[in-house]
Amino acid sequence: MLHSIFAQTVRAELLKNKRSRIVWITFLAFGLAPMMSGLFMVILQHPEIMPQAGMMKNKAAAMAMTADWLSLLLLLSQAMGVGGVMIFGFVASWLFGREYSDGTAKDLLALPVPRSAIVSAKFLVYGAWCAALALSNVLLGLGIGIVLGLPNWNPDVVYEQIGVYAVTALLTMLADIPIAVFALWGKGYLAPLGFVVMTVVFSQIIAALGFGTYFPWAIPGLFSGAAGEMKAGLSAVSYGIVAATGLVGYVVSVWYWNVSDHVG
Repeated sequence: MLHSIFAQTVRAELLKNKRSRIVWITFLAFGLAPMMSGLFMVILQHPEIMPQAGMMKNKAAAMAMTADWLSLLLLLSQAMGVGGVMIFGFVASWLFGREYSDGTAKDLLALPVPRSAIVSAKFLVYGAWCAALALSNVLLGLGIGIVLGLPNWNPDVVYEQIGVYAVTALLTMLADIPIAVFALWGKGYLAPLGFVVMTVVFSQIIAALGFGTYFPWAIPGLFSGAAGEMKAGLSAVSYGIVAATGLVGYVVSVWYWNVSDHVG
């Protein structure tokens, strides 16, 4: 019985978001990452066609990058570790904040289903949505690499880097779960989106101070290699912090939805 109720709740969430243009907007926005990575490869392949792109050339030189598959996949992982925090955060803000903005939160509470099932269904859709975004980007990146004819295709290297990309996506997804709490508490989009911006800013500051391995929203970027050698500083404690952040975010979200009167 409970299984059937939960399945229906998930189906309702999927239908609501299937009809929303926001879904396609997130895919288009996130899709800029592999396209920019592809442009980066083109500049490395043909530096003479964009002589004004000195900043990008300097970045490539500093990162010891060349126009090959390894560099493309590294860029995709780094885009996930940094940009993914914003995009996944937007997804969480939308899923949990839209009910208040649309005035349907009280309607949900009137349904004959457990409150926890509603929140859990939203988190399941959040995970599926983020996974689809991650998959679409890596497929687009692979397609761009094929079109550009990038050299040095090595199955072992490619599989390893796709593994790094997948773990970075999972870490990002877990770190952004608490954003739901701010959407429920703020009863809309403003509070969670403000929190997303704050995490991105503080991630840069805290990582620069050398404490990024203990800040959950900086850890995905460090794991992706965006900060170079700082990835070596990650430990089981770092990954435990991210997992605990996601778990606490989920538990607090369920608790708040159960105890709040949702007035306002």
